[in-house]
Amino acid sequence: MRDRQPEGKKQRRAGKRWAAIKPVLVSVAGDEQPLVALSTPLDVESLVAGEGSWEVELGFGKGRFLLAQAQARPEVRFLGVEQATYYYRLLSRRAARQGADNLVTLRGDALYVLSALLPAGFADAVHVYFPDPWPKNRHRKRRLFEPETVDLVLSLLKPGASLWFATDFVEYGEWVWRILASYPGFELRRIEGPWPGGPRTNYEAKFVEEGRPILRLEARRSRQPPPLHPAGESGILVAPR
Repeated sequence: MRDRQPEGKKQRRAGKRWAAIKPVLVSVAGDEQPLVALSTPLDVESLVAGEGSWEVELGFGKGRFLLAQAQARPEVRFLGVEQATYYYRLLSRRAARQGADNLVTLRGDALYVLSALLPAGFADAVHVYFPDPWPKNRHRKRRLFEPETVDLVLSLLKPGASLWFATDFVEYGEWVWRILASYPGFELRRIEGPWPGGPRTNYEAKFVEEGRPILRLEARRSRQPPPLHPAGESGILVAPR
């Protein structure tokens, strides 16, 4: 999500330095603890009682979608990842006040969390809505959807599970479509028109009202994919000299 707490230039610079050292935090029903107190990779089954399926949202922003889903489907367990401390705490407090004890919020950088903390193949759905497109070439390594990083996102999915994605940055959306279309083991479809339940984020509600084009898609895991995206192997694997 591109929702961010307003901050000045000095705060942004300080935030970038602090992001490298601040601990990952996990909150369940308002009970917060640093990740160092938990096992890694995370034993997600120990975080929330029950045997319900798991759904993950990466970059939940203000948490509109996650909180609504957690309340509407108490039999499902939800895990949200957000780097911005302000929004992480905002949703954590709201979840605690409203008794959404099937919702886990996690503060941390999504790429780090995906590569080091979350187990593979545990989610029945992964949601990514209106991520920062990082349009400048020098920033593209920060994207969730590049050939070198997309496997981290998709590795969360069980066989038959789906990634749900939306963006108003249509050029980026078409790029994401091409990356997913060239990754063996996934079936793609575009979602024409709005989601059946209406806008899923505050950004989406605003953009729909403004009449902006929005690209929505589903990528369903149909079979076991290769461990790395074919176009990303050369950027990840380095042969010894």
